[in-house]
Amino acid sequence: MPDKGPEEWQFLEDHLQNVARMAGEFASEFESREWACFAGLWHDLGKYSSAFQEYIGKCGIQLDEDEDTAIIGNKKSDHTSAGAIWAKERLFDQGFSKGLQHILSYVIAGHHAGLHNWHNEIGISGNLQSRLEKIELLEDIRSKINKTINIAIILKPPCGKALTDEAIHLWMRMIFSCLVDADRLDTEKFMNLDLFSQRKQYLTLNALNVLFDQHMNELKNNAKDTFVNRIRANILKQCMQKGIGTPGFFSITVPTGGGKTLSSMAWALEHARKHNKKRIVFAIPYTSIITQTAQIYRDIFGEENVVEHHSNIDEDTRSQASKLASENWDAPIIITTNVQLFESLFAAKTSRCRKLHNLANSIIILDEVQMLPPDFLKPIISALKTLVEYFKVSVLFSSATQPALVGAIGAQRSEFIGLESVSEIIDNPTVLSEQLKRVYVNMPELHADAPSWRSIADELNQYEQVLCILNTRKDCRELYKLMPEDTEHLSRLMCSQHILDSIDKIKQKLKKGEPVRVVSTQLIEAGVDIDFPVVYRSLAGLDSIAQSAGRCNREGKLNESDQLGQVKIFKSPNGVPVGFIRKGVDTTKELLSKKYQDYLTPEIFKEYFHLFYSKVNKFDKAEIDELLVRNAQEMKFQFATAAKEFCLIDDKDSRSFIVHYKDSSNLIEQLKRKGPENWLLRKLQRYTLSVKKSDFDRLKDQQRIIPYDGIWVQSDINLYNQKIGLKFDDEWLDELLLG
Repeated sequence: MPDKGPEEWQFLEDHLQNVARMAGEFASEFESREWACFAGLWHDLGKYSSAFQEYIGKCGIQLDEDEDTAIIGNKKSDHTSAGAIWAKERLFDQGFSKGLQHILSYVIAGHHAGLHNWHNEIGISGNLQSRLEKIELLEDIRSKINKTINIAIILKPPCGKALTDEAIHLWMRMIFSCLVDADRLDTEKFMNLDLFSQRKQYLTLNALNVLFDQHMNELKNNAKDTFVNRIRANILKQCMQKGIGTPGFFSITVPTGGGKTLSSMAWALEHARKHNKKRIVFAIPYTSIITQTAQIYRDIFGEENVVEHHSNIDEDTRSQASKLASENWDAPIIITTNVQLFESLFAAKTSRCRKLHNLANSIIILDEVQMLPPDFLKPIISALKTLVEYFKVSVLFSSATQPALVGAIGAQRSEFIGLESVSEIIDNPTVLSEQLKRVYVNMPELHADAPSWRSIADELNQYEQVLCILNTRKDCRELYKLMPEDTEHLSRLMCSQHILDSIDKIKQKLKKGEPVRVVSTQLIEAGVDIDFPVVYRSLAGLDSIAQSAGRCNREGKLNESDQLGQVKIFKSPNGVPVGFIRKGVDTTKELLSKKYQDYLTPEIFKEYFHLFYSKVNKFDKAEIDELLVRNAQEMKFQFATAAKEFCLIDDKDSRSFIVHYKDSSNLIEQLKRKGPENWLLRKLQRYTLSVKKSDFDRLKDQQRIIPYDGIWVQSDINLYNQKIGLKFDDEWLDELLLG
């Protein structure tokens, strides 16, 4: 605190006591108050060191939240290891076994730099094993630890019950989260009380329930009396009735366009009222649809009660209170992505873990749950089971195409045990599927040849309003070139802001009844609220086909004239890319051989996912079992390595750069003048493109992109087209599947 004299500094003991009390309160939500309390009490013991105190007095101090050491003057001082060693000694004195002595050491040693690995690993700095050998750091402060810190230890079993090996690492991360949040909040309160006072500016879930009821009554009074709206009203009624169910795992199986966004929230609010839950976390697979969902909830509950947390958030649209709440998810309703949620559950960095303790006693809604990545499914299911079993969380799986997550998942060596049971909210999903039938799906003949792109384009041109969804960006561009000039294009060769603008433009044309033809990759499938009379889809997994069908006759307008929307499935002239898309296509072909009359039913989806999962070679790509579970009893965790490996979006072979699209040109000029300031990089995130490294290198070699302070930016004005996105000498860029 270089701007304050010593008389205004916070006493270390006051800070330790404050953090201990606050961390303990956080952890009381999962019956682990004492563990977090002692972590808080001991976390900064290293600041009692002679070197630390001397340099504070002479030079002032700068604390770096991402480093193990405090920067004192121009030197560094390790102030976390002493507390970690002290914690180990105290637990040893209490008779804890050799491994269990390290529980709080991980938490304390990592409260700035993040959770460490137990043993050294090439490419990752620091490990707990070597830190615990720095006994001299503790000896320097031992005599200075007073009786208010060196108190008797009473530790109850975590969460009030024995933890399984799969649960231990997440429980430790929860304690870590309690410590990190309490540490940051106490520092903020002392240093900037005005900023601290802007937190918790929100209503309770019970108060939000009243606002929700008011909104739904208005919606009901103003809604047209259509068969779709009548069915939606019945779905809503069932969700509100089933909200009283015992906490655990639930599913809502409703065809696309059945009102899941509002009905799932109705269930969650009632479940929260009945079981005194603290918050609702709504996780969505794509950033391209998150804004739509967040706006629906903001319109109902108010800006201050809904916090968005994802990479494409526009900082200019957020209040200071919302920005603060996104740091630790201290708000009643959180709208986030699967990436943000699940990567945080396996994270090591303080900034990613800080919010985790606020998941305790909450409700998590997983929208479009069928899109959980199969190669990470085992650790994801394990984490969800742990949250429900030990942290009082209820989980709702929301989808028209529910995956088979109960019982054995996979086959042979890859098989693992999923959930024990899931309670379905809808009384009879099969009957509901029949009632909400709005499309006829025309499947291709199993052994028929693929049509040409020219013939597909000719068919599409017969319709004034038509959507065609394809598996790859290459397919999308190839077909798009054969379409009329006013055709709309959507793919990940467009930056996020470009995609959002194009979707909004498409919606406006549909609303006005204007002609609109769209060629898109699968990014438009899940959750985008659009309604075409005709949809074409290249052959894919049955779940993708169902999602595509959900963009057709969504509001059931054609049913009113005794018609159905038309969904035509065709084989791609370019074949099917390798990976999970091909596994999905192969599974769909197996079902086609059985010649079912209707493929879009809950029973067929269950069969599809059983078959699909049997083709998956590995459900734990990150090796979480090896890194965090196998040696759990000995407390030998590779936290940092697990965090590095658990990446839902495989971008290891990709590179990013910023493109010129609308307002980004002004932001790029500021980047050139000011450099890569954090606020500016956050705003530029919406104008960023990711491509394969080989394509990136070609662009770099041709000087079509250039760096500014390490941030790569489009320099060739012809590289990015304001209508279709990235253009690369009329060549197809390698496919980058981002999920």
